[in-house]
Amino acid sequence: CCGTTPEHIAAVVTEVSQYPTREIPVVTPALRLSGLEALNVIDGETGFINVGERANVTGSPRFKKLIKKDDFTAALAIALSQVEKGAHVIDVNFDEGMLDGEECMTRFLNLIASEPDIARVPIMIDSSKWSVIEAGLRCAQGKCIVNSISLKGGEEEFKAQANLIKRYGAAVIVMAFDEKGQADTKEGKVSIAKRSYDILVDEVGLDPQDIIFDLNILTVATGMEEHNNYAVNFIEAVREVKKVCPGARCSGGLSNISFSFRGNNPVREAMHAAFLHHAIKAGLDTAIVNPGLLMKYEDIEATMKELVEDVLLNRKDDATEKLIDYAEQVKAGTAGPGALTDEDRINQAMVKGMDTLRILFERATAEKNPEILEKFLEGGAGAVPADSSKKKTSDGKGNWRDGTIEERLSHALVKGIDAHVDPDTEEARVKYGRPLNVIEGPLMDGMKIVGDLFGAGKMFLPQVVKSARVMKKAVAYLMPYMEKEKEANEGSSSAGKFLIATVKGDVHDIGKNIVGVVLACNNYEVKDLGVMVSCERILQEAKDWGADIVGLSGLITPSLDEMIHVAKEMKKQGFTQPLLIGGATTSKAHTAIKISPHYDQPVVRVGDASLVVGVCSDLLSKSRKDGYIAALKEEQARIKQRFEEGKSEEEPDPALALVREKAYQIDWSKEEIAKPSYLGVKVWEKIDLSEVAEYIDWGPFFWTWELKGSYPRILEHKKYGEQARELYAEAQEILKDVIENKRFNLKAVTAFWPAQSDGDDIALYKDEEGKEELDRFYFLRQHKKKVQDETYYCLSDFVAPKASGKIDYIGGFAVTAGREVDDYAETFKAKQDDYRAIMVQAIGDRFAEALAEFMHKKVRDEWGYGMGENLSKEDLIKEKYRGIRPAAGYPACPDHREKGTLWELLQVKENIGMELTESFAMNPGSSVSGLYFGSQHSRYFSVGKVGREQVEDYANRRDESLEETERWLAPVLGYDA
Repeated sequence: CCGTTPEHIAAVVTEVSQYPTREIPVVTPALRLSGLEALNVIDGETGFINVGERANVTGSPRFKKLIKKDDFTAALAIALSQVEKGAHVIDVNFDEGMLDGEECMTRFLNLIASEPDIARVPIMIDSSKWSVIEAGLRCAQGKCIVNSISLKGGEEEFKAQANLIKRYGAAVIVMAFDEKGQADTKEGKVSIAKRSYDILVDEVGLDPQDIIFDLNILTVATGMEEHNNYAVNFIEAVREVKKVCPGARCSGGLSNISFSFRGNNPVREAMHAAFLHHAIKAGLDTAIVNPGLLMKYEDIEATMKELVEDVLLNRKDDATEKLIDYAEQVKAGTAGPGALTDEDRINQAMVKGMDTLRILFERATAEKNPEILEKFLEGGAGAVPADSSKKKTSDGKGNWRDGTIEERLSHALVKGIDAHVDPDTEEARVKYGRPLNVIEGPLMDGMKIVGDLFGAGKMFLPQVVKSARVMKKAVAYLMPYMEKEKEANEGSSSAGKFLIATVKGDVHDIGKNIVGVVLACNNYEVKDLGVMVSCERILQEAKDWGADIVGLSGLITPSLDEMIHVAKEMKKQGFTQPLLIGGATTSKAHTAIKISPHYDQPVVRVGDASLVVGVCSDLLSKSRKDGYIAALKEEQARIKQRFEEGKSEEEPDPALALVREKAYQIDWSKEEIAKPSYLGVKVWEKIDLSEVAEYIDWGPFFWTWELKGSYPRILEHKKYGEQARELYAEAQEILKDVIENKRFNLKAVTAFWPAQSDGDDIALYKDEEGKEELDRFYFLRQHKKKVQDETYYCLSDFVAPKASGKIDYIGGFAVTAGREVDDYAETFKAKQDDYRAIMVQAIGDRFAEALAEFMHKKVRDEWGYGMGENLSKEDLIKEKYRGIRPAAGYPACPDHREKGTLWELLQVKENIGMELTESFAMNPGSSVSGLYFGSQHSRYFSVGKVGREQVEDYANRRDESLEETERWLAPVLGYDA
């Protein structure tokens, strides 16, 4: 059609045939990326690729702050800084609940396109939302990387997203997730990678060079043994994936590995450098890092390198503890790079104005006592032991007694020494003229030092409580003089008035007591209304006393509803005081979603006694209050939004019939059912305290005092060990006193009943014929859709069903350390000795738990199968025996009301004096109750959230209104009631 003839074509062929055919060039396999400039990643040539992590709202607080302020120009400067510091690729992420991810991604990438110095490098479009990734793909120039896709949503979704990525011409990061969740073992990571690789290469047709596997860098040194091998698992998985997935690359988010040491950059940087050293040798191609904070492996200080590698390579059982100890020294400036000189640390102590400690140091130096000097320099001011200044004189007193009255009072407060309180306080009263001047002068000066040391982590909670004991005794001595000088109260200043109470229906108050002590140590007036306090009394006392802040505490889940009720009433009555929420079952999420909407003023969840002073100070500060409240509301709004988004993204609950079909199955035709030696109720009194003490698990005792660690290893902990040993020794003294003088009165009641499961219920019978029902327990079944184990558990699964024709058995129990625990604690409170009062309550709780363990052993023996046990104390604590003892109100049986049925069956009040409050809390507080299941298949589990269909069914089974059921099951409802 263009005039070309066959003759012309023939002439062309003749002409070109004299030239040799061009050889097709061999293209070197490479991961080819580009911004304005090409980045070809070639094995053995390119080297390690740094992906800059700071243009990421989840990785950089500064970037996040700028984006939320709509200062995208300043945010661009962060991306530019990453490129200038050596980032080969820029990771961009806007996954934050309050941001419009699609709009932010589009706007930021368009701005990058106008900045050649940034745009020259490839972009990694990073988001957990596919819509945000697509927004980025539509405007990213060059060839970018998508971060990420995975098999988490199934193969069809995976292939659909991969096909779109291929159409856009991008490379892709594939996470080591599948339908069962995140892989944490080497085998799991490799298996998911190989499966993903085969789909992407064989079915989607992606170039293997465009596939990058993120094999999940997980945090080590968490204190959990199962996490110790995470770094090794990753490194070995990289090595294997490079073999089984030829051409593919491996990556990871580097900062995850060191998350346990956030706030300690020298340790984190050393961990990053060492981890990369070993991972790159195994074949790691790239990682998301902050290039400005990458140190060279060769530059890691020798001791740090050894300790870090012990952790990363899981070389020693105590590696985590040793690195934690060293990290504390690095943070204090006493070890590692940049360690302070002795002179630096002495000057710091002087600047802090810690007079008592200065005197100790000066005397140690004058006396040329190297032990004192070494300890002072080793741990700073807070490390000086209580007896470090004692050089015995002829009268047996330590040298600290020779100081001024101010120095003696300060030393006594810091060290918790109450032996000389009365004479020293009297001497100060005479010197200062008025008792109020003593309180506001040397006593508060000493307590400020205590507050500083506690805030700096150089004093621990038991020491603070001892300091409070000294303070209380001094104030008690001055009170008669204060009463005579009523005018002295005028002008008395405090940090604020804090009213605190355990809400109605709840009796637990150890944590509340500790909060009160910590606040009192920081010059707050604290009014503790005790336990089981009604809403009406809390609000009336707050009005009458003029409280600045109201604090609510509770342990059991019904207490959460009572806290909501109090918040509603505070709003109705026009209260303006902030409301603080605390207790084991409370959480930031529950406070934000369920409590704060009912009160117009700040509602703050305080999860730790050590945090309460900072919260109260911010709430009452004229300069900081508005900023703190604004940040609080913003945080709670994010929590609510995430909650709402999570609900909208949740899959609907499976039908109740379906989850019941997938119940745990036992072949009852082959099951041997153990028969107990007796049926009915048995009361146990005059239980030997010393025998039960052998069953005490001391771990939770230290948790009460906020000393984190496992027993007995905590006794040798470099940071906590000295305090833990001292605390343990004092606990043993009180334990000895309790046993020798029979301070507690241990009682128990147990029972066995013939039983069969009836659907999700367990029916109890009057006799082994099973013809007449005695009562029944109502249970809930797991209901939320599962992606791994598709078994939906219910406690009734572990008891023979009626259809089996077999009679089974279950047991029940209630045990208590007696009202004597609180009575004994009160004797110390009356002496202003909160330290020993809390100690007694903590030991009372340990006795109750030990008694539950002790009785469970007896019950297993009565059941027969326990007779052959040969378990150590550690095995008992780890529950390495047959059977379980779930408690009402806990994860497997979240309805506290089942305790009511248990109480009637056991006649608990009549037999051992334990009572239930209207919220089904046990009184006395040092008590435990529950059921015994003897099946070898029985196990603990969490019911989790339950759907409306099951709640309606549960209400029908209990023959009560849906509203009543929803009220009691509020913490586990999977829908808005």
